Amino acid sequence: MMDKSLFSLPGIMPVMGMLVVFALVLSASIIGEAVSLSAAITTMWQGGSLAHALPHIALFFGCFALQALVHHLQDGMLDRFANKQVECLRGELLAGLFRTRGQMVRDNGTAAVTWSVLEGASQTENYLRIILPKLVGVVVIPFVLLICSFVLDLTSGIILLVMYPVIIFYMVMLGKVAKARAENQYAKYTRMSNHFVDTLRGMDTLRAFGRGRQNGEQIYQTSEDFRVATIDTLKVATLSSAVLDLIATLGVAGVAIMLAFHLVDGSIGLFAALAVLVLSPEYFKPIRQFGSDYHASLDGKNALAAIVGMIDAAKETVPAREHAVAPWSPYSMLELDEVSYTYPGADTPALKDVYLSIEGCQKVGVVGVSGSGKSTLASLLAGFASPDGGTITIDGATFDADEGGLGFSDWQNQVAYIPQDPYVFGVSLRDNIRFYAPESTDEQVMRAVELVGLDELLAQLPEGLDTVIGEGGRALSGGQAQRIALARVLLDDSRRILIFDEPTAHLDIETELELKSRMLPLMEGRLVIFATHRLHWLADMDWIIVMEDGDVAEQGDYRELLAERGALWRLVENMNGGAR
Repeated sequence: MMDKSLFSLPGIMPVMGMLVVFALVLSASIIGEAVSLSAAITTMWQGGSLAHALPHIALFFGCFALQALVHHLQDGMLDRFANKQVECLRGELLAGLFRTRGQMVRDNGTAAVTWSVLEGASQTENYLRIILPKLVGVVVIPFVLLICSFVLDLTSGIILLVMYPVIIFYMVMLGKVAKARAENQYAKYTRMSNHFVDTLRGMDTLRAFGRGRQNGEQIYQTSEDFRVATIDTLKVATLSSAVLDLIATLGVAGVAIMLAFHLVDGSIGLFAALAVLVLSPEYFKPIRQFGSDYHASLDGKNALAAIVGMIDAAKETVPAREHAVAPWSPYSMLELDEVSYTYPGADTPALKDVYLSIEGCQKVGVVGVSGSGKSTLASLLAGFASPDGGTITIDGATFDADEGGLGFSDWQNQVAYIPQDPYVFGVSLRDNIRFYAPESTDEQVMRAVELVGLDELLAQLPEGLDTVIGEGGRALSGGQAQRIALARVLLDDSRRILIFDEPTAHLDIETELELKSRMLPLMEGRLVIFATHRLHWLADMDWIIVMEDGDVAEQGDYRELLAERGALWRLVENMNGGAR
């Protein structure tokens, strides 16, 4: 039942120590409630007036208030601890993701890694809040109450002592079954999510080869496997809770029967009998709560194990080398010489012997049909992918492919990468915009809101900048999400390199053109790599790179390339004469 990985978390021992103190105080308050309630009832039973029972009643409510205070303090401490731990785990996981240069994604799947960073981290936070006080309470509180029960009635103490190992044995046996079912459920979920993401990525290929129906059947089967695994897990959880309640009820019933016999023969007084009877359910309560919460927290336990496993695996990976490069300036130069890249498991390279030379602060448009290598080139320039061959040179410093490409901090700290679908976190609009610059003031945030055209959205939000958006909050359109991504870049003016990967691919033309007018001023004075298949952007670019089958077909000035009637001209013609 014990999760050993919990005790490897930094700062866990002081928290466990405080939880032991809280558990001892709760034990004392439970005993105080039992004693005061029994004394009040005994006083009234023996003919005493209500005035004589009032001190006992006051003590009862005092103990009740003390329990509420302890729970409040305990919850606050656990909230802070769990939040801090999850932020550290998420940071280590993201650091490991960059450290392994995609190996973590290849080993675990895109969906699994994404789920761990987002939903898995949240489940881990809930798990820490739930399980830590239960672990301490299941040990401390029954032990203290058992001692008190022995003092009040030896027979009752023996019954309670015998029943506890029975429950523990049952929970250990059941826990093994529940763990196996939960791990199977998690594995099915990971397989289903990875399969779904891979299917979305390869939708065009599946349609081209007529495999859509067959792949749909595979998706249905993986979903059905996950459903069956979930039902199996719920069956175990429901059955175990019922049996656990039954055993605890039998234990309390045994104590009540023996107390009745002792009251009849006069070997125990009414006060002691009532006190033991009140304590008996409280004695079993921590183990019952632990049992029910154990099943409820299995998802969090599995998420923690998965995150820790990914982090440990990343630590064993040889880190990419660090290099020192100067901040990008109008005189900087980036060169790619015979750079190639092949995705793991692919037969053909996504980039083939690419040569590029990009200088200073300019807007560089990267254009081509789907699958031509635009996104791969953008990912490589952002440092998210390591080239298989060739060299990259920045201001005269040359880096071979075996040095990890551009995945070093001096470069990536200068880059702002905006994908097709920017992620909107389930927090306030303010915190979403301040994601890269958390120290920004409200005045700076409002300026960014105005510049990227989020005024209308802000006016619709009931709590303004404090309104929670994204998952669990107000839903946003694709254009609004892109505006938030632009506002993030605007607040962090230190990043002089902007890399856009099809940022307007899912927007209607009206929204795109309106957003375009907001984006172009933000590009001034920076190096901008703009990968797109929307040709109307190209007239605003200073330099055009045309990709064909993973290679640079041609590059140069937009109008000159059109006049040469080469690769760009053919692309425009194939796209029904798009903007020229």
